[in-house]
Amino acid sequence: MTTKWVYTLDELDQAEAAVGGDWDRVRGLLGGKGANLAEMNRLGVPVPAGFTITTEACNTYLARGGELPPGLWEQALAALRTMEAKSGKRFGDPSNPLLVSCRSGAKFSMPGMMDTVLDIGLNDEVTEGMIKLTGNERFAFDSYRRLIQMFGTVVLGVRDEPFEDVLANQRERRAVSSDADLTGDDFRSVVGDFKDIVRRHARMDFPSGAEDQLRMAIEAVFDSWNGKRARDYRQAANIPHDLGTGVNVVTMVYGNLGAGSATGVAMSRNATTGENALEGDYLTNAQGEDVVAGTRPTKPLEQLKGEMPKVYTQFEGIARRLERHYRDMQDMEFTVERGELWILQTRTGKRTAQAAVRIAVELADEDLISREEAVLRVAPEQIEFFLHPQFSAAAKAGHKVIAVGLNVSPGAATGVVAFNPDLAERWAKEGNRDVLLVRPETKPDDVHGMLAAKGILTSSGGRTSHAALVARQFGKPAVVGASELSIDLGARVMTVGSLEISEGEWISVDGTTGEVFSGQLETVVPDMEDEWLSRLMVWADEFRRLGVRANADYPEDAERARKYGAQGIGLCRTEHMFFQAERLPTVQRMITTRSPAERREAVDALLPFQRADFAGLFRAMDGLPVIIRLIDPPLHEFLPSFEDLTRQLADLQIRITNARTLEEVEGITVKLLETQAMLDRVASLREANPMLGLRGVRLGILIPELTRMQVRAVFEAACEVTREGRKAIPEIMIPLTSHVNELRRQRAVLEAEAQEVMEEQGVEIGYQFGTMIEVPRAALTADQIAEYAEFLSFGTNDLTQTTFAMSRDDAESGFLVRYLGDGILPANPFATLDEDGVGKIMRMAVTEARKTRADIETGVCGEHGGDPASIAICDRLGLDYVSCSPYRVPIARLSAAQSALRARV
Repeated sequence: MTTKWVYTLDELDQAEAAVGGDWDRVRGLLGGKGANLAEMNRLGVPVPAGFTITTEACNTYLARGGELPPGLWEQALAALRTMEAKSGKRFGDPSNPLLVSCRSGAKFSMPGMMDTVLDIGLNDEVTEGMIKLTGNERFAFDSYRRLIQMFGTVVLGVRDEPFEDVLANQRERRAVSSDADLTGDDFRSVVGDFKDIVRRHARMDFPSGAEDQLRMAIEAVFDSWNGKRARDYRQAANIPHDLGTGVNVVTMVYGNLGAGSATGVAMSRNATTGENALEGDYLTNAQGEDVVAGTRPTKPLEQLKGEMPKVYTQFEGIARRLERHYRDMQDMEFTVERGELWILQTRTGKRTAQAAVRIAVELADEDLISREEAVLRVAPEQIEFFLHPQFSAAAKAGHKVIAVGLNVSPGAATGVVAFNPDLAERWAKEGNRDVLLVRPETKPDDVHGMLAAKGILTSSGGRTSHAALVARQFGKPAVVGASELSIDLGARVMTVGSLEISEGEWISVDGTTGEVFSGQLETVVPDMEDEWLSRLMVWADEFRRLGVRANADYPEDAERARKYGAQGIGLCRTEHMFFQAERLPTVQRMITTRSPAERREAVDALLPFQRADFAGLFRAMDGLPVIIRLIDPPLHEFLPSFEDLTRQLADLQIRITNARTLEEVEGITVKLLETQAMLDRVASLREANPMLGLRGVRLGILIPELTRMQVRAVFEAACEVTREGRKAIPEIMIPLTSHVNELRRQRAVLEAEAQEVMEEQGVEIGYQFGTMIEVPRAALTADQIAEYAEFLSFGTNDLTQTTFAMSRDDAESGFLVRYLGDGILPANPFATLDEDGVGKIMRMAVTEARKTRADIETGVCGEHGGDPASIAICDRLGLDYVSCSPYRVPIARLSAAQSALRARV
């Protein structure tokens, strides 16, 4: 049976039948653009006639080394004949020519990342025929020069600059600023120059055969699936590389036929704020690429209401109809040809995170989608954008606004200017400075630099320009159309009035307000106060099963976590408190002394600090549980390194040799003896593998006065806060347990201390003791451990290391990069939980522990607790909570809700 590679826009029913009627698979077969064109055609929306070549054809073409699949070209020509019959025009016929566009269209929208060729079918004879038909020489030669330039760059690989130089020279000769002001004679001259460029650079004549043009364009669009910018975009957007692209061949309609014609791009809602109002840009007497390229100042869509009121009303109705049909905000391309409206594309619109949240909530309010679907519509990563840095009012007050453009993607960014995308990428990879990409306008080939940059600034372009679309997609703060800027790419400098800014100098952009500043402005993290987000998170909390806590060591972190919706603290790392400057000398004295009395004195000196720390956490978390992990890291981490002390000792020995006075010798000798003593103590604590050495519960067993002090501090603080009328819920976590006897012994000592404090204080505190599961043996014997633990918290960072026998610090900067690149591992196990290995161990631990203690509390407190994919795994494992950074609490809440909703299906 012959494979069907081509579907006309009237054959959507056949495409649906081929994939079992599933719309997602239809989009996979025809690509999003082809599927939506066919669907609009079925709905009666004015769409030009055309056909779609399937994504399967693309993949087959690429697998065959760039050879069209058997039968494809014949099917394409047959579909072309159908288009001719419907239009009464003939492809390549000068007397009544049919002209077509050839556009890419993958399953997932990739704006501008693949190739397009317009005006296919024009040559010298057809162009003259077009002049006779339209009486418009300018239109005919404008279209012809566009074809030669597009075909030259896309199909033949000619650089764009020679073509642009010709246009610039023509504008200069005519003393005009825009291509729109050039005449038919001007474009006739440009066409001749463009042909010479093709001949020189491609070493061939521009092909005059219409079918030759079409076949070569189809192959070029297929090839563009594997182009660098497309691969970079897919990598950043997590789009699989094996989907392929469809090719859409559609009858050309023209917005450059004079004053009654126009072309534009519009969103059914505001893509920046989410407001329920049409938003877009258009140009009269232009073709579509003029709007998105940013080469001409566009008009806001609102003006079309006055310029072409009937067209505007018709478009407004279509936009609302498409939005209701697809139940989402739509991004539409349209052309008006002599007063007749045509829709060339609709797709789900790219939007900022703020817009995504508002649109989801309002669509639910309008009963277009359910609340459950609204929660699923917002990607967890988008919540992070609500915490994008902003410029404080004080920072802005100290810097002058040098330019203002369109605020197309919110957030604040500061960095050094890079005018070239390759340079932006290189500087960003070097990692020693943040970069802002600054361009007159961006093109699809710039995407790698845009992804690397912290923010984007252009001197031209509108709200639907390429720069705006990509910035919104990837959450990059962006200001476009800052027309006060004059950018000289050759000299690598931009000027604003008398101010000159060279490449490498600092600027700052505010994508929320559209302001541009010279210099480096300080940023602050905003509070998450957004009415739409608040409503969405309330819905999310209704749907999720999994609790969300925060990792917090200080009261200010705890307060922020609670504000962001944390239901307690899942990990307080007490050792972080010991590193503070006023405490570290006491900690070091406790470690280095060989006198039990002096150690007891040092421990007692630390007690008030720890008590105050814990009291602050209990106050912030009033009524919510606080898991406090007792000291975990090896003691050497609190001391100077062996290597540094050795160098200091050698330096002191040199200094004592060169000393000139007895007083100098005595002073250096004292320092030398102190350094030697510290070195001896550090040497005595050295271990070949300290992360598997004297740390965690082992430290508490060998130095019980240290962990007893910590527990005393916890319960004294809890009693203090309780007397204030608040509720403290301490949960004591003993780290790195590998054998039940460790936990049994340490708990007995610590629980006795807790009881002693409560008796002293005359206050009864509800508490729990638990342990951290960080090594496989603890997980395998969780049934035994559960006899002495009311809760288990999986420390998945160390559990991953010990399960894989892989050091995170070494692996992530070494062989793991190669493993991921070669596909040996599907994902970084330190970023996303390894469900098949680490996850299986966790499931076993939970199952065994619940056999002993049915109500045992289980959670995760490693960095995986803030990763959406890992949160879904934790939900499937039946854990009770995840704990993450305060800033990732909202992300975890939404991820947990989405996991619960997907489990219903």
